[in-house]
Amino acid sequence: EEFGHPQWVFGLSTYAFLPGGRIATIHHRGPIQRLGILEPAPSGSGRPGDGPAAYVLRDLELPFTAFYPPHLRALGDRLALLAGGPTRPAALVVVDPATGGTQVLRSAEDRELDPGYLSVPEPIEFPTEGGRTAHALYYPPANQDFAGPRDERPPLVVASHGGPTSAVTSGLHIGFQFFTSRGFAVVDVDYGGSTGYGRAYRERLDGQWGVVDVDDCVAAARHLAARGLADPDRLAIRGGSAGGYTTLCVLTFRDDFAAGASYFGVADAAALARDTHKFESRYLDRLIGPWPQAEALYRQRSPIHFTDRLSRPVILLQGLEDEVVPPAQAEMMAAALDAKGIPHAYLAFPGEQHGFRQAAHIRRALEAEVYFYSRVFGFPLADPVDPVPIAHLEGRES
Repeated sequence: EEFGHPQWVFGLSTYAFLPGGRIATIHHRGPIQRLGILEPAPSGSGRPGDGPAAYVLRDLELPFTAFYPPHLRALGDRLALLAGGPTRPAALVVVDPATGGTQVLRSAEDRELDPGYLSVPEPIEFPTEGGRTAHALYYPPANQDFAGPRDERPPLVVASHGGPTSAVTSGLHIGFQFFTSRGFAVVDVDYGGSTGYGRAYRERLDGQWGVVDVDDCVAAARHLAARGLADPDRLAIRGGSAGGYTTLCVLTFRDDFAAGASYFGVADAAALARDTHKFESRYLDRLIGPWPQAEALYRQRSPIHFTDRLSRPVILLQGLEDEVVPPAQAEMMAAALDAKGIPHAYLAFPGEQHGFRQAAHIRRALEAEVYFYSRVFGFPLADPVDPVPIAHLEGRES
């Protein structure tokens, strides 16, 4: 069971102190999180180590399974936090630990979302390289107005999260629902190295970034295709930042996917080691190797140097003010794809940094991505969207 969280931003806390020696804590194994209260164990309970340091954990029955980033704070006898669930938007919530009662102070979504268009994810565990298993959340297609053809399996979007040592969440993911309501299945992969499954799982990525994450994303797609839940000929992979790096590695070094979408993804690991911001400097020393001593390994793990092995269509989406993964990375990848004649699209968004924040840009990126897949996989879109220029696609559509 995990009680901690990577300190990706300042001020995170998975615990808060309450009166009477109690401790509120967010804990989980995998993406399904819980809020519990650690209470001093009653004296004379017969448990080894009974005394002032002995506690029992009582989980609260709440309608939430995701607490983000987490920000847990105590307000006297009450708790304040950001919470959500697979079909519940994130909200600022006050919880009474004594009763489990909740009060929503403000929701991120003012409109009521119709559950008939929402896919509820299922945690899955699947075999991967080395006789090990990995984890993911699987989202089946969901739209109360339509059903896919009986003789077809759905196209699959494999999502590779950023970090890379962060994790997927079970909160409402509108971007995934955008795809599942249009007939896609989605699998959000907690590849080896993700937080939430113990230290040994987290350390699978040490020195293996670009290997273990790639293996696990491929294994997730193969697992769902073998179960009849995805069309093996219409597999796409997407990711942002570190997830974009995994996406580009999969499309470069493996042949399992037909297309991909990289959001501000890393194409040159060495450039990231040299140019990234102070907060994450030296981070890659553990994920790949010490820089610059391991320069040869960085080159070996960088898709930009192996475009001769890349043959799958890619859409690149990039913020022009990104200081974590500068636009030069996407521009180099686009130039390499163009030189080789591989179908691709490059969309640059002014005013965006590392992670898109403007609603119009988020919408445009999603519509551009699904338009790209529709052209590559050869199906018409139900909703009209503005076309995206795709270089070198003519004559190569499915």
